[in-house]
Amino acid sequence: MPRPPFALNLFWRTFFLLGILLAGGVFAWVQTLRQLEFEPRAVLAAQQVASLVNLSRAALRFSDGINRIAVVKTMSDQEAVKINPREPGDRWEPFETDRFTRAVANELRNRLGESTVVARTVNGVPALWVGFNIERDPYWMQTDSTRLQPLTPGTWFVWVTIALVATVLGSVGIARLINRPLQDLSFAASRIREGEFDSRLDESTLTSEIRAVNIGFNRMARELAKVEEQRAVMLAGISHDLRTPLARLRLEAEISVADDEARRNMAADIDQLDAIIDKFMDYARPDETRTGPVDLTQVIVREAAAFRDTSQIRISLKLTPGLTVKGDDTELGRVFANLFENARRYGRSLDTGVAKVKVTHVQTSDSVIITVRDYGPGVAPEKLEHLTTPFFRGDAARTAATGAGLGLAIVKKSLQRMDGHFELANARDGGLIAHIRLKRA
Repeated sequence: MPRPPFALNLFWRTFFLLGILLAGGVFAWVQTLRQLEFEPRAVLAAQQVASLVNLSRAALRFSDGINRIAVVKTMSDQEAVKINPREPGDRWEPFETDRFTRAVANELRNRLGESTVVARTVNGVPALWVGFNIERDPYWMQTDSTRLQPLTPGTWFVWVTIALVATVLGSVGIARLINRPLQDLSFAASRIREGEFDSRLDESTLTSEIRAVNIGFNRMARELAKVEEQRAVMLAGISHDLRTPLARLRLEAEISVADDEARRNMAADIDQLDAIIDKFMDYARPDETRTGPVDLTQVIVREAAAFRDTSQIRISLKLTPGLTVKGDDTELGRVFANLFENARRYGRSLDTGVAKVKVTHVQTSDSVIITVRDYGPGVAPEKLEHLTTPFFRGDAARTAATGAGLGLAIVKKSLQRMDGHFELANARDGGLIAHIRLKRA
């Protein structure tokens, strides 16, 4: 099935959904707080200014001329409030410039009277100016306009930033807690797919559904391990038991069959059966492999030298001496012996009937990639992924071939034991290409 052009893993999907939810909640909370904070702040600010006006009016009304000057001076020094006479020629600008200042001005007029004048500048001096009367004399009260400012955008920005940072951190923590069991399950399933049946999940987790899944997975892993062990024992047992009758058949053929051609044919059939048994034994071999530095060039040259019959296969090696990789000498020999044998059987050119094999390599910072290519007919694209399946044959015409259908399966399994990677592809101009990636020692 085609993959979607854009895909997220479960962690990021959960993170983004939680982040959107919590961010939406933060902004909704901010808007609600602004609405709830608006009217009480306007009323409180107007109440404070009205109290100052009433106190100033009372202080000046009940003071004589000499004491009135002292009162005005004290208020100016200690409370940052100035009382000035209001002249008919004073030029002033209305205080109302936005919703908040209109609410404050209206509240002041409700408390001090409709004739109260609220200005933001008088004669070019910016401040909070409140015009009131003492008896019939008009006055200005000048005070700091910051008393009536709502929360600044900078304050809101700091609050929102803190809330968003907390949202991101909370989303990361929650998403990680939610997805950790599924991540562990995915990792364990990938190990099972690679043939490592010792994967176990936590069966004591508090979440009942996850605990049930983990218990079922562990039970499945144990059963698969048991089946794999029984299969390996069965293959090894059958292969071992067949050796004795094959040896007797070979001896009887050499002694009892007088016809040379019949004897050769019987010996060839016995050799074929013996080779198939070797394949069974290789495939049933335990997975434990001790790896170490191996001269890969020497291994490939050694295995290629075993295919001396140039009427069937010709191997061309283009390798740098001293390619040292992390692996096992015996396993690597088995890998390339099976690849060369597979090419000899199925990679023969249609014009010459000879399998031409070319081996090249590429080195990266941490690995070595070996390419083994033949120039045969190749394999149908839809069958490529099945070539490493045990007993699968890529062409119906190959059912009469002398192999057991285990060669490439053994290659894949051997490379997995050494933490290697195996991939097959068709060449553009014909033939099958095998890519082998091994870690550098």
